[in-house]
Amino acid sequence: MRKIKLTGREATLVRAIGFTEAKLGSELLDYTRMDPEDMTDTLNGLMSVGFLESVPFVEQVGMAEMPVTAFEMNPAYVHELKGALLRY
Repeated sequence: MRKIKLTGREATLVRAIGFTEAKLGSELLDYTRMDPEDMTDTLNGLMSVGFLESVPFVEQVGMAEMPVTAFEMNPAYVHELKGALLRY
């Protein structure tokens, strides 16, 4: 098992999404107050390594689709991501 290291933006998004239910991109924008372009890049990075899933599933999300797309944590990584947040 590898140790997951998150950047500040990644940790902020993981906290905002949480581990129980999917959150819409518009809710995440309101909660984090991140720039939409930065958030889209960070979400795509988390999805590319498999930590995050979108509903409906897409490989990458565009800035136009991001506010109406739901995001949830990949259940396979929940334990490791919780540990990464404690270390952050």
